[in-house]
Amino acid sequence: MSENPAESPSAVERSALARTLAAKLGQRLLRVDEARGETTIEVLPENWLAVAAILRDDAELRFEQLMDLCGVDYLSWGDTEWDTTDVTSEGFSRGVEGAGPGRFSWAGRPRNADIPHRFAVVVHLLSITHNRRLRLRAHCSDDDLPIVPSLVGTWPSADWFEREAFDLYGIVFEGHPDLRRILTDYGFVGHPFRKDFPLIGNVEVRYDPDKKRVVYEPVTSVEPRVLVPRTIRDDSRYEQAQAEAAPERKA
Repeated sequence: MSENPAESPSAVERSALARTLAAKLGQRLLRVDEARGETTIEVLPENWLAVAAILRDDAELRFEQLMDLCGVDYLSWGDTEWDTTDVTSEGFSRGVEGAGPGRFSWAGRPRNADIPHRFAVVVHLLSITHNRRLRLRAHCSDDDLPIVPSLVGTWPSADWFEREAFDLYGIVFEGHPDLRRILTDYGFVGHPFRKDFPLIGNVEVRYDPDKKRVVYEPVTSVEPRVLVPRTIRDDSRYEQAQAEAAPERKA
């Protein structure tokens, strides 16, 4: 992180876009990553607006369009609820029993130099002039109250995207003209995309025929569960079965 991207020994191996970004942004640029044909740059929140203006206005860059903006919660980064040590002929075991919404701890997480803070904002940009894309990221410096400046003044299309990130992650976009929830209902408690948000929610909604209105109550109808991702694995037994069936189909 302390290395100046413009002076990096690997700069000569970078793409033309990465070299241009390093030259134009200078010390404002924390890092440049290139993987799978995609370029990602990272900056500090205090340089967020200045970098955005350069990316939009510089003739060699001209990222005129903001395609997407989202929040990221790195709370469980590097942790897992899967027990992969017990492998059988059927594959890995199922997810282990979770300990509730507090099962992940930011203080006790596996340390990763690339993840200095819990929350980040990621922006996807498009240059129509030069026909190329760029990913821009900044980590919020305050883990308890994540704040970054609003990009609405630079790219008006950021308006509803920032409202969505505020609603789902609780990230505050300073200077946003109308920062309020956009997806959750009135009276919703918490931010549902945060990793410590309980999967069963905090409250449930039902219509009370006696009160003749919708009421909010603590969740009682849903059992806590472990989030188990869908995993697709290759199995040699299926490949063998297909190979054996192939001559029969030809016959």
